[in-house]
Amino acid sequence: MQPASTRSEGTAYSVERWDSGEQLAHRAAELIATAIDLGLAQRDRCQIALAGGTTPEAAYSRLGQERLAWDRVDVLLGDERWVPADDPASNTLMLRRSLLAQPPGSGARLHPVATDLASPEQGARAYAELLRLLCPGDPPILDLVLLGLGDDGHTASLFPGTGAALERQRLVTVGEGKGLPRITLTAPVLSAARRVIFLVSGAAKAQALQRLLDPMEPAERTPARLVQPSTTITVLADHGAAGALA
Repeated sequence: MQPASTRSEGTAYSVERWDSGEQLAHRAAELIATAIDLGLAQRDRCQIALAGGTTPEAAYSRLGQERLAWDRVDVLLGDERWVPADDPASNTLMLRRSLLAQPPGSGARLHPVATDLASPEQGARAYAELLRLLCPGDPPILDLVLLGLGDDGHTASLFPGTGAALERQRLVTVGEGKGLPRITLTAPVLSAARRVIFLVSGAAKAQALQRLLDPMEPAERTPARLVQPSTTITVLADHGAAGALA
């Protein structure tokens, strides 16, 4: 592992490079477990928001083996495709077959997006109400947010050139990406988290990662740069993704 630190317009990043996907998954699980432990040491319950996609699934399977007080952990989604909960594209389904597949991780309380409501807009409003109930603060403060990074610079479902990336008032909004409506947490909520981790894998993400760390990069082109917490963002990357970094 080769750690490096950088700062971009007030946002600090700590980049960790790992040799393999297995090491990446192990480190991600380790950091999430540490954040949960810390949150539960300070509060009765801990709230985390997790990313979808293929890269983090192995990390969630490892995380589910950690012996934590899972019955005090609320698991939310950073975003969700507007598909049924049993659809192969569902992030909820992915979490059920990884983190929640067996004890002890199955003891966590998963809060899926209600994609069976009449419209994505209703789903977004319902998820915002849930977020307010679960998390203190205005905007609500999550203990940890794990995010992915798309090769186009998106994170969660904040895609370049979309209204979701511009949203600053609502906690949850409707995004659009790759032909599907998506429910997504907005930049203010993601930025309010106590801990933010980006998990980035593969050479296809190398340019997007460079742009994320570039202080001159406009957030309009790379919406992942809209995530600006007060704490240092940890970026976990494999050599494919981080190979072009200095």
